[in-house]
Amino acid sequence: MRINAVLNADGGTLRTTDLDAYCAEIVAAFADAGHDLRCHCTPGRDLSSALSASFADGDAGAVIAAGGDGTISAAAAIAWRTGKPLGVIPAGTMNLFARSLGIPLEIREAARALARHKVDNSDIATANGRPFLHQFSVGFHPHMVRLREARNYKSRLGKIAASLLAALETVRRPPQFHVEIAIDGEKMRVKLASLAISNNPYGEGHLPYADDLTTGELGIYSARPASASANAGMLADLVIGAWRANPDISEKLGKHVMLSFRRLPRRAQATIDGELVDLPASVEIRMHPGELRVLRPLQG
Repeated sequence: MRINAVLNADGGTLRTTDLDAYCAEIVAAFADAGHDLRCHCTPGRDLSSALSASFADGDAGAVIAAGGDGTISAAAAIAWRTGKPLGVIPAGTMNLFARSLGIPLEIREAARALARHKVDNSDIATANGRPFLHQFSVGFHPHMVRLREARNYKSRLGKIAASLLAALETVRRPPQFHVEIAIDGEKMRVKLASLAISNNPYGEGHLPYADDLTTGELGIYSARPASASANAGMLADLVIGAWRANPDISEKLGKHVMLSFRRLPRRAQATIDGELVDLPASVEIRMHPGELRVLRPLQG
């Protein structure tokens, strides 16, 4: 099969990788598995057009995207619209979707694993029509991202350090907001510090990502305003995957969520797959079961 691979040259691990040598390696790995891989390296500013061109290529049976979660999310949006399978080479900090798919986190191992693959189906969700792979979030997470992005970092380790500092500041002074939440028609009005709606429920014992991308359900996670120590406990439990035992974190499941916000501050923001976006007064979140075609490594 002919496969296009689009590498975000500005994305995480790839920034410090010899991309010519890496492309040669992965082209050879796919050739050994009987595939014709075409490798395209592009700067981040040209990523959208490069992905669109690769998916529009009628000779390509699938497209592989290499980069961080933002790159993979952008690729998935096009894959969902076109119906063409998406492969993932994780080159970012968290690589949450790759973890859910069981793809190795080292970029060379990931390519070798994907060279022998099967085409599978994955759920995907939308927020006001915009697709997302991981989560839509309001409150705690976008506040952290905004603080992190205000810091000057130039490396993966610098990003991790900036994230830790932003988390500590958010724990001390968390945001608060009022929202009406309707889950499959059942409404409630609450005051929250954090709300995250995920594409499939989080698994336990690890970072917050889904173990199963085919349940057809959204995970709805909320936390009310709490003390700094309670916020720190919630954050720690989320990181290690012990969130279900935390009494301050509420979990619900549903297929359709409507959010209506009251008294939003000017320039209110949310995150979609880690990217800051403007937060409108109302948001509709829908699950689209099995509508994203993906490449999964063959087991064994």
